[in-house]
Amino acid sequence: MSNRTLVRGGLVLTAADEIHADVLVEDGRVAALAAHGSAAAESWTADRTIDATGKYVLPGGVDAHTHMELPFGGTFASDTFETGTRAAAWGGTTTIVDFAVQAKGQTLREGLDAWYAKADGNCAIDYAFHMILSDVNESSLKEMDLLVEEGVTSFKLFMAYPGVFYSDDGQILRAMQRGTANGGLIMMHAENGIAIDVLVEQALARGETDPRYHGEVRKVLLEAEATHRAVQLARVAGAPLYVVHVSAEEAVAELAAARDKGLPVFGETCPQYLFLSTDNLAEPDFEGAKYVCSTPLRPKEHQAALWRGLRTDDLQVVSTDHCPFCFSGQKDLGRGDFSKIPNGLPGVENRMDLLHQAVIDGHISRRRWIEIACAAPARMFGLYPKKGTIAPGADADIVVYDPHAEQVLSAETHHMNVDYSAYEGKRITGRVETVLSRGEVVVDGREFTGRAGHGVFTPRSTCQYLN
Repeated sequence: MSNRTLVRGGLVLTAADEIHADVLVEDGRVAALAAHGSAAAESWTADRTIDATGKYVLPGGVDAHTHMELPFGGTFASDTFETGTRAAAWGGTTTIVDFAVQAKGQTLREGLDAWYAKADGNCAIDYAFHMILSDVNESSLKEMDLLVEEGVTSFKLFMAYPGVFYSDDGQILRAMQRGTANGGLIMMHAENGIAIDVLVEQALARGETDPRYHGEVRKVLLEAEATHRAVQLARVAGAPLYVVHVSAEEAVAELAAARDKGLPVFGETCPQYLFLSTDNLAEPDFEGAKYVCSTPLRPKEHQAALWRGLRTDDLQVVSTDHCPFCFSGQKDLGRGDFSKIPNGLPGVENRMDLLHQAVIDGHISRRRWIEIACAAPARMFGLYPKKGTIAPGADADIVVYDPHAEQVLSAETHHMNVDYSAYEGKRITGRVETVLSRGEVVVDGREFTGRAGHGVFTPRSTCQYLN
């Protein structure tokens, strides 16, 4: 028995088009689109009809940078795969790409299997994995080839966090060379961690312990320098490069310069860098700890460069780097020493709404909203056109979105498993109403109807911007 759902009367938005169309869903996939009121659309029958009149019909969001259950700084990110993917669904995101972690001394296989075990049977939406490479050696380089064959086609390295995730330039070069050979995309946390550690030590010795100093020691120039160095290493290796969580104007300039040379260099930013700033890090009474993440929040004047980079396609993707830690019991591990505050912010539920607000505010167009939140991340990480668009044959990951509904973001009403909102009290226009994941309704008119275990592991092809 086939299962047919009809989404009728909405404005279908993709990265390429805006069309008033009805969408027919059959057996978990998009079967057809037809102009609303056309003979074809009028002839369709379905088990269920969803009225999208006056609403947008969007592809489900693809958040290509999340950290569910990540161990960090002696604690764990507070969202599990179950709570985090449920919150993602509430926010109109229907696919996450999370980071499996290779610990020092461990094989990639051991790290990946640990993440499969955390996620399998627990996710409300579909998921895929990147691999964090923190021990680059002959055997882990060989393992990269096997992971690419398995559909884990991107590898993250860190120029930051010496003693934890850090790789030196030689290790980075070798991983990039391997990526050139096997098609894997190297993702880079670009900050000069060796220099930052010196500045942290000096700040603490001066008694500068408050959260705001986290932003002051992780200097813009050390993000720009590392970005430049990553680009040059990628050029030497003949490898593509994807720089994660770009926060500073000077780092955007390094990416733009590389792209102007025609190099396969890509950049991601996150809502926190577009909407928050060092003003938040400086909030009194240790409240600034809520906003400690790396790369850090920057002074407000950097926001204009990030928006411009998104408009000019020097930045291609907006992901969340969702890595929540509760203010009480986790963030406060760093009272009296900012370097002990677990790094990360909650945001997987807020991304689609915040970017719609950016459309209203005139920063980006509607189609660019869908590009940076759905289509580009799907293409970047080998999920398109299964994910990231509404087209015949695509997975029926569909969001009915009310562009006129108003809401106030708050920890009182969000579904992320964290005791604060990074956007507490922010008024925005636009809200997710109904969400389908592979044709199954997981949010129905502002009521969660999904379940843990609906989401499945989704193998990925290699970066589709390189074909």
